[in-house]
Amino acid sequence: MSVAPVELDQPRSQEALAPDLPWVTLVWNDPVNLMSYVTFVFQEYFGYARIHAERLMMDVHLEGRAVVSNGSRDQMERDTEALQGYGLWATYQQDS
Repeated sequence: MSVAPVELDQPRSQEALAPDLPWVTLVWNDPVNLMSYVTFVFQEYFGYARIHAERLMMDVHLEGRAVVSNGSRDQMERDTEALQGYGLWATYQQDS
């Protein structure tokens, strides 16, 4: 008599267990764009107030990068592509 293997109703993949964390769009410092232009882009594309756009620009300039938006992966892909269209160095990633 042989014993049948036990089947589990639980997912085995760690990926299936990982929460769907929010995504973020990052803008990176670059040697090309002026600080005033980066501020303009943040105001133009996101509709940020000037003071908020300037703070983000200073984070990019001083820290090397800044998180400029967060949300679903689809939205972060759109934001990244739009910012790249303005000539900024932008990427997106899952927030940790």
